[in-house]
Amino acid sequence: MKRSRARSLAVSAGVVPALCGVLTGCAGPEFTYVRHDDGHTYFKVPATWRKVDQKELDRATTGEDPESAAARLRRRLVWSIGYDAHAEPSAGHLLGHGTGDEPFVFAKVTTLLPEARDAVSLNGMRNSVIPVTEPLRKEYAQVPGYPLTGFELLADEVLQPGDGLRGVHVRFNYAVRGAGTQTFDLTSYLAGDGGQISTLLIRCSAGCYRRRAAEFDRIAHSFKVKRLTG
Repeated sequence: MKRSRARSLAVSAGVVPALCGVLTGCAGPEFTYVRHDDGHTYFKVPATWRKVDQKELDRATTGEDPESAAARLRRRLVWSIGYDAHAEPSAGHLLGHGTGDEPFVFAKVTTLLPEARDAVSLNGMRNSVIPVTEPLRKEYAQVPGYPLTGFELLADEVLQPGDGLRGVHVRFNYAVRGAGTQTFDLTSYLAGDGGQISTLLIRCSAGCYRRRAAEFDRIAHSFKVKRLTG
């Protein structure tokens, strides 16, 4: 009985790939499901998008040598990941340089130290990746060579999805030096216990964003943060 069942499974395993060669409907997964290590923050991206090298991403988003002591300490508090629709994924595509008009998704989860929890605000979440509020934009504009100008706010809403979470959803344009006008779509949540901020940023050129808005909305709406339990 067991041998017969094993032979049936073996035959079935051989038949399925053969059938997939002649029938439709056997395509690979449509999405890659991405989850933070603790399992409480997750989202999905199209399966054709590729993960960006982590050290390259860390260097691009923090300016630190990934092997430095500061970077090692940061990795204890900040988890991040990037997915690029370009055929050759690169952290340099985060702001739109050399992308061939392909989108990029960046996510991070920041664990807040006790002394930082009381200072968290909705504006802090808006500014969690790129300056959005006017005071911070003015501050960064003073930095020599700063590549972002021409800020345009497109949408800004406060989110209260339940389970003690609060957050923001902001969409805005920046003129990026060497890359033209880029649209950024940011969603950020503060956990109910105030211990973590989870952020998702989608970037594509303004024209690309208008053409693919429904696709980007699906990605943004897939971004969920479960309630942290003790």
